[in-house]
Amino acid sequence: MNKLTNVNIENLTMLPSPAQVCSELPIALDSASRVIESRQVVKDILTGRDPRHMIIVGPCSIHEPAAAIEYAKQLKKIADEVSDRIYIVMRAYFEKPLSTVGWKGLIYDPDINGSYNIERGIFMARTLLLKIVELGLPVATEVLDPILVQYIADTVSWAAIGARTTESQTHRQMASGLSMPVGFKNATDGSIQVALDAISSARSRHSFIGVLEDGHVGIFRTKGNPYTHVVLRGGSNGPNFGAEHIAFIKVAMEKAKLKPAVVVVDCSHANSKKQCSRQRIAFMDVIDQIANGEKAIVGTMLESYLQAGAQKIPAVGKPAPDISITDECISWDETESLIRTAYDRLAPIFSK
Repeated sequence: MNKLTNVNIENLTMLPSPAQVCSELPIALDSASRVIESRQVVKDILTGRDPRHMIIVGPCSIHEPAAAIEYAKQLKKIADEVSDRIYIVMRAYFEKPLSTVGWKGLIYDPDINGSYNIERGIFMARTLLLKIVELGLPVATEVLDPILVQYIADTVSWAAIGARTTESQTHRQMASGLSMPVGFKNATDGSIQVALDAISSARSRHSFIGVLEDGHVGIFRTKGNPYTHVVLRGGSNGPNFGAEHIAFIKVAMEKAKLKPAVVVVDCSHANSKKQCSRQRIAFMDVIDQIANGEKAIVGTMLESYLQAGAQKIPAVGKPAPDISITDECISWDETESLIRTAYDRLAPIFSK
């Protein structure tokens, strides 16, 4: 008799449940308090109760935890120095959505050799996130797999749904039940409507099937997430960070009755034409808009690492630990320069 199921499955391997992993790597009480506090700060920034500008900054993807901790320590230092005007959230991405095939991120392939030791990747990612939170930095990540999020959600203060998954009903449902604010990126073609529809959906109640913390399958019934918002990342038709784009999205959100009408601008991806040197252009344009009175832009995102640029994964050996192996990133020196420039440029707002 022909097999009816798993015809194209080569191998099945059991994983420890989210509860087991979280039990082995528990979040400390003070770290849990920090996550709760930072989530509230992000909510207050989104609603205008906190006037500070949020900058979500960090590597396109993390491939070397030790280098990520070195980056986090430097970021924490400047975060403290600018905290009266700017709220820094570290970007820590472990899952990479792909148009075709390639390296899928630290969780899936932590050894970067096609061995796909996912259990090791889960433990590495959670360990790193706990260390970053212990340093006192809030964490942002992209949520791609609805099961994997269970292993790390208690460490995350802000989450993104990427351009390729914003239209997915699965991700909209998931976002409706997540405990942190969630940003939906516009579609890869630049469509804003997809993100607006996603926000409307994620702010609503949903019932869906998912994996519980103990590994069993269950039914999730959500309240809806009121802190979902748009992330502008440009598209195939060009950037969308300019004043005219912000004016358009404000009108569109008001028509859709989505309040508050606020956005986060991703200065990388299509807004920089995937050229790290152009992130400065987008970032400074946005900061100038804010300094000139634009209140709809509450945050920006930068892809940044210790060294500028990107590298290809070598056929033999390990990639350099301090240069991105996915999209190009700006260097630490430029990151610090941009943050300090924004801090100075925003000073008049806080002197009023």
